[in-house]
Amino acid sequence: MRSERGPASRPPCAGVPAGTGTGTGTGTGAPRAGGGRDDGGDGVLVAAARVVAAIERSASRRRFAVCAALAAGALVLCLVTLVTGDYPMTPAELAGALFGTGTGAESGGSGFVLWRVRIPRLLLGVLVGVAFGLAGALLQPTLGNPLASPDILGISGGGSAAACFAILMLGAGSVGASIAALCGAFLVAVVIVLLSRDGPAGGLDPTRFLLIGVAFAFVATAVIGYLVTRAGDRAAQQALIWTIGGLGRADWSVITVLALCLLALVPVAFAVRGGVQSLSLGDELARGIGVNAGRVRFGAIAVAVALAALATAATGPILFVAFLAAPIARRLAGHGSIALATSAFVGVVIVLGADLIAQNLLPLENLPAGIVTAIVGAPVLLWLVSNRRTRGGV
Repeated sequence: MRSERGPASRPPCAGVPAGTGTGTGTGTGAPRAGGGRDDGGDGVLVAAARVVAAIERSASRRRFAVCAALAAGALVLCLVTLVTGDYPMTPAELAGALFGTGTGAESGGSGFVLWRVRIPRLLLGVLVGVAFGLAGALLQPTLGNPLASPDILGISGGGSAAACFAILMLGAGSVGASIAALCGAFLVAVVIVLLSRDGPAGGLDPTRFLLIGVAFAFVATAVIGYLVTRAGDRAAQQALIWTIGGLGRADWSVITVLALCLLALVPVAFAVRGGVQSLSLGDELARGIGVNAGRVRFGAIAVAVALAALATAATGPILFVAFLAAPIARRLAGHGSIALATSAFVGVVIVLGADLIAQNLLPLENLPAGIVTAIVGAPVLLWLVSNRRTRGGV
């Protein structure tokens, strides 16, 4: 008897391989459709990855462009610093004094001013700007607070107080004051670290570190005020520079020591930057990805303190350079190593720009650069504190 079922209902043993028929579209037809959907999903993911990579490349190019622009701006400020002042120079006179191609007494005078006054002042400003800029760029993300900078935390203030004590009580000269400032800054930093240790594990509490540092800044200010009131007018004037900071004590020996120290510290600063970035995730998540948060925090603070202490020992506390350089760099270049380099360039621009303004644009002569940075930085600090208060921050 002939079956009434159609060909599509025949069993596989009827000689037709399963999935090769043209009946209902089952068999290999379904895997093809599913495979098409998988290929389409993979294509979307690949396209999205390409878009993200393109955006990241564009952002990287923009960050490098910003860093290059800041480097160019710093170079322009260097050239302006060399040709302006009480003894202005033309570009030809500058070239003659730099390369020894000039002739006559005028060239000799230009060379003396350039190599004995302006170039040391310029190099000291560049080195100090790099040191303060890197110190701020490490401290602020490490402690998770944009108010964290060497001057606000009392590190620079401790160096200033120690230098004033050495000058006014011990009769120390410039070298002795610099050594005292270096020791004072390190001593204050060590005490702050010891007092801010949290619990038996010994980790650093960032909030406690910040508050104790602010307290030490007030103590240092009180000590300086007491020392100055006990001193005579001339000694007090000599010590005053250590409360403000400037480039007037530029000396080749100081520049050499500072440059050698920075050659050792700058690579370390870039090496710890990756760990510092992970701290923004929180200590628990940082430990989850294999980062020892306590060790990274301690190392970053140690490097930042060393940079700030060396800069303070060389020039005194040029206020708010570290405080301003780090947020400006983050706004321009985001995060990462390029932001660290950008912060260094911003520090150089701030120091050289402040010194140019103090020397050439303000009515009084030979003003320290720290006066200009304080005038600019204090309103920014007030704005930042009020802005964080309205958002419920510290």
